[in-house]
Amino acid sequence: MSERIGRRAFLSAAGAALAAERASAETPKVELGAISGSVSQMKWTADQFLDYASKIQLRHAMISLPRETLLDEAAVKQVRAHADRLGLTLILAHGSICPSSKSFNASLGTVEEQVAPALRASQIFGARAMRVVLGSASERPEIDMHIEDMIRAVRGMRSRILDSGIKLAVENHGDDLQARELKGMVEACGRDVMGVCLDSANPVWMLEDPHMTLEMLGPYAETSHIRDSAVWRVPEGIAVRWVNVGDGNVDIFGWMKKFIAMRPGLPLIFENLVSRQPRIFNVFEPKFWDNYRKMPAWEFARFAALAERGKPTPAVAPTPGKEPGQHQCEDLEVCVRRTREFLQTL
Repeated sequence: MSERIGRRAFLSAAGAALAAERASAETPKVELGAISGSVSQMKWTADQFLDYASKIQLRHAMISLPRETLLDEAAVKQVRAHADRLGLTLILAHGSICPSSKSFNASLGTVEEQVAPALRASQIFGARAMRVVLGSASERPEIDMHIEDMIRAVRGMRSRILDSGIKLAVENHGDDLQARELKGMVEACGRDVMGVCLDSANPVWMLEDPHMTLEMLGPYAETSHIRDSAVWRVPEGIAVRWVNVGDGNVDIFGWMKKFIAMRPGLPLIFENLVSRQPRIFNVFEPKFWDNYRKMPAWEFARFAALAERGKPTPAVAPTPGKEPGQHQCEDLEVCVRRTREFLQTL
């Protein structure tokens, strides 16, 4: 009898081990990264940021490069070589490619003259996409015009983009594009040349529930920016604040889980920017809606529901004697640790 029990226990343990192995194989491996802007106050060079990313055991780095570096292929190759030594993969964070945007620096040349070296750098990086933006809040009053200008510019570069093998990953940037507008632009340009850099926190700056933004833009995502948010009601309307991962009320871990299932294989790249003060949207003032006249009521209702469920999260005063860059590093490392703990539960 004891021999039978022993055999059953062995078979049961073996079966459990096999099931666990299968479950592990089915769970997508998720790697982490960060954009250099998360620790911008450190004023690091590209190599210094890569060293830091490696130190905190990230595997992906999104970096911006100065114009002079972009134009110097040898310098770009040196950045790639340093990343290779550290076991890091690279993706370029480029700026505005909308010629009518105030964020676009026309003194550096036409859109194509600025995009061409960025595409070459992305090829050297071995990336499949590069992050770009339309603009900022300055564009909202005439956002439809700017969208058309950007579509026209991208269509004019279509062959060059296709030949490069690099997609333009347009960020749902804070203050410029709402999700449905970005989706329409991607489809107008073509998914073979354009995708999305999906930011999890910028939606709350655009009156959107981040989960709705994910549902709308997730299928187009080529890369990501991960950040948490707190949203709550105030007498004037709605307050929002960017916070460390796990400190918000938008279910950021649920958002990550959906993103991982929707775009398996893509890394989670932190863009951790903690707001020292909340941003207030005066949604009860008619003039506030001048920049959002086309927003469907059902979209705003989802955002408003977040606010109703939220609780005030007042800003935390910086620690006396600690430099801003130190705060940024500590915040990023908190987010990395908490996300790793979450990923262990999948």
